[in-house]
Amino acid sequence: MIHVSVTIDGKTYRMACDEGQEAHLRALGEKLDGSIQALKTGFGEVGDQRLAIMAGIMIADELAESKKLVAGLEAEIASLKESRTALIDRYQSAEETLGRALVEVSDRVKDLSDKLNGVKKDQKPLKSAAE
Repeated sequence: MIHVSVTIDGKTYRMACDEGQEAHLRALGEKLDGSIQALKTGFGEVGDQRLAIMAGIMIADELAESKKLVAGLEAEIASLKESRTALIDRYQSAEETLGRALVEVSDRVKDLSDKLNGVKKDQKPLKSAAE
């Protein structure tokens, strides 16, 4: 365990954390200190315990709002994934239909070509106007 000093409301607290989490712990301490300082500015000195509870409630409220936002975004992502899947299915279906139509048209053109070639073989060449 690593030990980190965090200052909150002018008081320094020595805390333990996992290695590599020092900066994160300091940032959390700064966030809590900022919340307490904001409350002091708004309400004045109301006691350390009350300030800590108010700051905790403020941060818990931010967390709850963030969780609501994340849940909404997750629902939107799920909806977009469903829409994407439906569009892919429609695209593949349209691609298959187009492929079948192209084969059919190709077969018709070949049949017409074969018929025209058959007619040309049986016909005498047309005389040109110069003859």
